[in-house]
Amino acid sequence: MNNTTNPSPAPTKKTGVYNLVLAGVLIALGTALSFVKFLNLPWGGSVTLCSMLPVMLFAYRAGTRWGLGAGFTFSVLQLLFGLDGLKGISGATIAGSIFLDYLLAFSVLGLAGIFRNRIQNDPAAFTLGCLVAMLLRYISSILSGWLLWAQFMEVNYMQELVAGFFPGLGGLTGNSLALIYSICYNGAYMLPEILITCLAAALVMQFAGKFILKKFF
Repeated sequence: MNNTTNPSPAPTKKTGVYNLVLAGVLIALGTALSFVKFLNLPWGGSVTLCSMLPVMLFAYRAGTRWGLGAGFTFSVLQLLFGLDGLKGISGATIAGSIFLDYLLAFSVLGLAGIFRNRIQNDPAAFTLGCLVAMLLRYISSILSGWLLWAQFMEVNYMQELVAGFFPGLGGLTGNSLALIYSICYNGAYMLPEILITCLAAALVMQFAGKFILKKFF
């Protein structure tokens, strides 16, 4: 199925109002889905019921500018619900975590529409956009774990976790250990989330793409 679309027309006032309402609905849906967790890791991070998909659907439909705004709004809500995890740490770590774990990590979901009109097949373009956006979120989480959170972990714990994924790297120490630990820890929840969400994205756009992309104004 090929849902080829033409470039979006110039936005009108009605279109702007419609996008605001739609963004609110889909951000709320994504926030609700973020509470449906299949896996919840002890130091933060979880596999959810495609909680990022609604925001990325909006980004694909409304465009990158609107998408980044929706992603940022979604990030603020995720921050508000995750404030308990930032207690008892230094101000610099809190600031870094707010940026890397929330504001940047979720704002990049607004890039899910970057391949629209570049790839003339909406299911493929949307799925690839979701993959890129979520990989960027994964990278943001890796940076946070490496630069901010590894300092709070015991070396033996990090070595054991790394050895579980890469047996030959269990003897690492220092910055190298912290980086590989962050890749493994964040990958434990982000990689399943990416796989599930990209599969859902392909199916949703394949079977409901015409309705999702329909212009009402």
